[in-house]
Amino acid sequence: QVELVESGGGSVQAGGSLRLSCTASGDTANRYHMAWFRQAPGKEREGIGVFTTRGGRFYGNSLMEAQFTISRDTAKNTLYLQMNSLKPEDTAIYYCAATLLQYPSLAPHDYDTWGQGTQVTVSS
Repeated sequence: QVELVESGGGSVQAGGSLRLSCTASGDTANRYHMAWFRQAPGKEREGIGVFTTRGGRFYGNSLMEAQFTISRDTAKNTLYLQMNSLKPEDTAIYYCAATLLQYPSLAPHDYDTWGQGTQVTVSS
């Protein structure tokens, strides 16, 4: 079973950028569809995007696709989330997750392995 550890969160001013990392251990990351989610206080967990086992990517919506970029370094067994033009409403805990389901998904209930999350705080 793969284990996931996120890093790279922190505090940033509006308009800034951050890159989050999700390092997998215990298994090869490219066997899994891997996704980034976020959860703001009082809100449901929201899917940002998926990196598929075949190297494809899709995002939750066009706004996320414009602001976020998901990539993977196979040699480092690591998934990344590049976040640009951050806004206060991007403040949330960001999670990566992995699934062995046949088809990639952005539904949280389709993922059975989660990292511990990393806090991102964007100030105005």
